[in-house]
Amino acid sequence: MTSTVRVLECLPALLRGDGRVTVVFAHDPTSAFNDGVLDLPHDAGCRVIPWEQVGHAEPDLILTASENIDVPEGHCPVLVLPHGIGLQKQVPDSRASGDRLSGVVPDSLLESGRAWLAISHPGQEEQLLSTHPKAAGRTLLVGDPCYDELLGSADRAASYRRALGVPTGTGWWCSARRGGRHR
Repeated sequence: MTSTVRVLECLPALLRGDGRVTVVFAHDPTSAFNDGVLDLPHDAGCRVIPWEQVGHAEPDLILTASENIDVPEGHCPVLVLPHGIGLQKQVPDSRASGDRLSGVVPDSLLESGRAWLAISHPGQEEQLLSTHPKAAGRTLLVGDPCYDELLGSADRAASYRRALGVPTGTGWWCSARRGGRHR
């Protein structure tokens, strides 16, 4: 669910309505985090195919926010968008014993030259390489598409505040518990 939401969040900023691009979601029904996932791309008007068909579809790019995908054979590049805490969290490795760095695809995919790890700023690359040197040369500085969307909508802030019932003159958010203004 989290990975699907992240891709849907980033698509407008990445594509900007480019009519040359056809977006097709591939769904893996075996995922442990499957509940409600299919509704998201359907509600966004996207086409969905079963994951087993990805290799036959011959995509030009696989865009994912999960490093836990079985990438089909071929030459198609894979761009992995970060989600959650970023590239510094150790998580249990479902493919081997021990832990692995969250957000990083298997070394074999990095070494194949097909995988790219999207990063939001140069410091993130330094942090990644200090814990996972095999990612060297496999990062792509893309910025933060969600932050870009926020900046792009700043001129509509007053209408957002009205729709949400936020009083004029308050900071970015209000804290009902403290009754104060926070930035």
